[in-house]
Amino acid sequence: MHLDEIKISRAIIEGYKDKLVDSLEVDVAIVGAGPAGMCCGYYLAKEKKKVVIFERKLSIGGGMWGGGIMFNEIVVQDKARRILDEFGIKTRLYERNYYLADSIESVSTICSKAVKRGLKIFNLLSAEDVMIRKSRICGLVLNWTAVEMAGLHVDPITMKARFVVDATGHAAEVARIAERKSGIRLKTKSSRVMGEKSMWAEVAEDTIVKNSKEVCPGLYVCGMSANAAFGAPRMGPIFGGMLLSGEKVAKDLLKKLK
Repeated sequence: MHLDEIKISRAIIEGYKDKLVDSLEVDVAIVGAGPAGMCCGYYLAKEKKKVVIFERKLSIGGGMWGGGIMFNEIVVQDKARRILDEFGIKTRLYERNYYLADSIESVSTICSKAVKRGLKIFNLLSAEDVMIRKSRICGLVLNWTAVEMAGLHVDPITMKARFVVDATGHAAEVARIAERKSGIRLKTKSSRVMGEKSMWAEVAEDTIVKNSKEVCPGLYVCGMSANAAFGAPRMGPIFGGMLLSGEKVAKDLLKKLK
């Protein structure tokens, strides 16, 4: 059968255009497709909410791909193992309260199942700003990551969301943008992004779930963004807290979206 290169190009352009236009007004926009962001997206999409993730990198998965020091194994604890079980990801008992999982299987499975539930993921798009109305975050300002990297003067586009989730990891980029550019006071002790503390896995795994919440009107934080925003420790290559964090924010947002 004859293949026409122009038809191939047209199919890609039209398919992407339709997908992007449909994602310009959503229930929830998540920035960052790491484990917390994808988990949050999965649970929202599972309940038929319109949810989209914007990931600045080519690949999704955040730090989970690399496990610890590029050994592609991750650890989860007892209370988070049920989430991997729900996704059908194999775990192996290392010793009591420590389960191992293959990081490649974990990332690819979470992504696949979330997308099949209806989550839309756009890679290579960066959130360079937020949209604010009446001191409330209500959308994102987007541009190609390549434009940002090249320092080109190219204007962005804007999308609208009832809620935005910062799942950008250690940088807590969206919360910092809101604080720096809009003068919004965050719901932290300092009213600003407090920054993460040195590694302490036991504390971090608890605080990451507690800190996964609304940080200013319309903006939630989950994953390492939560501990960075509220000044708690990092946890290293144990990922149970990340998964539980995404689930918690999704549950909180489902209550707000009713």
